[in-house]
Amino acid sequence: MHRTNRHTTLALAVLTLLLAGCGTEAGSEGGSSGTVSPPPSSSSPSASPSPDCTPASELHAADSGSTVCLAVGDTLRISLDGTKSRPWKPVTTEGSGLEAANSGIVLLPGDANSAFKAVSAGRVRLSSSRPLCATGTGKVSCKGIQEWWVAVEVK
Repeated sequence: MHRTNRHTTLALAVLTLLLAGCGTEAGSEGGSSGTVSPPPSSSSPSASPSPDCTPASELHAADSGSTVCLAVGDTLRISLDGTKSRPWKPVTTEGSGLEAANSGIVLLPGDANSAFKAVSAGRVRLSSSRPLCATGTGKVSCKGIQEWWVAVEVK
């Protein structure tokens, strides 16, 4: 019985470490940034302009949590590299100022590619998510979700 308790304790310790590790990684697979973005604020997309607004034309997983600026007429492309076992959900929008545009063809399963054209002044929250841990038979899994979001100000 002593041997069973030791194996159970070891299994629980490994499981705890794996689950704790799943919740600390951000960015694309391979650990692009090693930081965790704070959760989005509960304020509406029409909140006052951010002083940290950066012009951008293309966004990736590492840009999560940032605020970018566009001028009316600009196009913004989003390329989230996922995998078949950790696929990104399609990018969603909340707010006004952007209109979906042709993003081209998604070449790899699990990727989320989108494009938006700035059509009027406004503020938009773009978001997507994917599983933190790979899913599949015989693999360690968890119920954690990696969220990606960016605030876009159109001026």
